[in-house]
Amino acid sequence: MTAYVIADIEVLEPVEYEEYKKLAGPTPAKFGGRYIVRGAPVHVVEGDWSPKRFVILEFPSLEQAKAWYDSEEYGRAKAIRHRTAKSNVIFVEGVNPA
Repeated sequence: MTAYVIADIEVLEPVEYEEYKKLAGPTPAKFGGRYIVRGAPVHVVEGDWSPKRFVILEFPSLEQAKAWYDSEEYGRAKAIRHRTAKSNVIFVEGVNPA
């Protein structure tokens, strides 16, 4: 079943965060993943949630999403993100096609 990684990121150190983007960018593909949304403007239509930077990645399965997140390939980038931004990240499975 398809799985998604959804991240709400507030960049605190924009210059250093650029290095995160360079390192993280190619890593999902190695695990069958792809970017669906990557930093596009957010338009709030209900509620008070207002993400600063919004990212959605799609993976063929939850296992592949977790493997990417815990991988050495992504680990170096993730450490930079932890240092340069505040993040909320969730994994969620999609629906089975009928």
